[in-house]
Amino acid sequence: MDWTEHFAREEERYRDGQARLPDVDDPDARQKQLTRMGNAAGGAGLALLMEGRDGEATEWFSLAAERYRESFADAPPESWGRPIGAIKSLLMGGDWEGAEAAAQWALEVGAADAESQIGKYAACLALLVLERDREARALADDLRTHDGFPTDVADSLAMISAQDVAGYQLAVESVLDSFESRDEYLEDMPVADTVIVLQTLALQRDMAAELESQLLP
Repeated sequence: MDWTEHFAREEERYRDGQARLPDVDDPDARQKQLTRMGNAAGGAGLALLMEGRDGEATEWFSLAAERYRESFADAPPESWGRPIGAIKSLLMGGDWEGAEAAAQWALEVGAADAESQIGKYAACLALLVLERDREARALADDLRTHDGFPTDVADSLAMISAQDVAGYQLAVESVLDSFESRDEYLEDMPVADTVIVLQTLALQRDMAAELESQLLP
């Protein structure tokens, strides 16, 4: 995989979005463009991470988190993908302090009270980052009952919150298998980003699984 080419493409997309960012007097167009910029910055971070350029990756993941957070104020209600994107980006960038701040923000804007699956996912991630595992476990168990949410991801979150090492190993392997069986990826980036995030949360609890894949750094 030519990660340098992937990075160049995502960097160009980010710079182009930056140059064409609408003014604040068009908040809807602005928040949409900020989200696209966040996606591009996150893609650039992933490419750098896969290439082993961790320091540069951290900078791009930070940009992604900033753009997601900036876009949230004018986003439609229940736009919980923005807090999720911010938290995941900072975790993948190895910025635990930043991830804690993003997690606190996600809870402050109401993720824990959301009725949607995506909102509950945002809250569960936030609580795990803040090591409020008992509260996270309740949300993870709720997600496990929803047909529309990936069961293996919910299982992984639940096992992390319960610090069930064996259960987590099986669950995260299933998540990785689901990525490896895909033909399409977000931003056309063949990376198991959710697995990276889960492994980061698990590592904080000394329970990361032993995984090998071309989709992981």
